[in-house]
Amino acid sequence: MSLAASPNRKKILAVASGGGHWVQLLRLAPAFVDFDVTFVGVSQAYRSDVSDHKFYSVTDATRWDKIGLLKAAVRLVWINWKVRPDVVISTGAAPGYLAIRLGRLFGARTIWLDSIANVDCLSMSGELVGPHADLWLTQWPHLERAEGPYYRGAVL
Repeated sequence: MSLAASPNRKKILAVASGGGHWVQLLRLAPAFVDFDVTFVGVSQAYRSDVSDHKFYSVTDATRWDKIGLLKAAVRLVWINWKVRPDVVISTGAAPGYLAIRLGRLFGARTIWLDSIANVDCLSMSGELVGPHADLWLTQWPHLERAEGPYYRGAVL
C-alpha cells in the first residue's frame, strides 16, 4: 500500500503505546489492507515497522505523568485534525485511550482491543475507555460481559 491516500478508501488511525501493545497492533495490520492506515506509536523507531504507511509519534505517558499526557493529547488532536480518520483503533494504553476519546470528538468510529496480556482482568485503560468506544473487545472469552467488552477471538 502506498503512502498516497485514496479518496475512496476509509481512513484508519491505528494507535498503540510500546511493547506488546505495538506488537498486537501490528498483528492486526493484515485486516487493514483495504484501508488508508496511519499508525501512531510512542517511538520514532516504530516507523520502520510500518514503512509503507504514514506514521506519527506521540509522547509515551502514564496516568502519573500529567504533563506527558497533556503533550500526547495535544499531539493526538493535531493528528486527528490532519488525518480525519473514519475509524480509530487502539490496543492500548494511555495514548490509545486518548486517541479513542479524541477520535470520537472528531466523528470517527472507535475500536478498543484490550491487551492479550490482561488475562485475569481488563486493563485500566480498557475499563476507562470501553464505554466510550463504538466496539470494545477483549481477547479472553472469560472477560466478556453483556455490556462489553466482547470476545470475538484473539490477535495471537
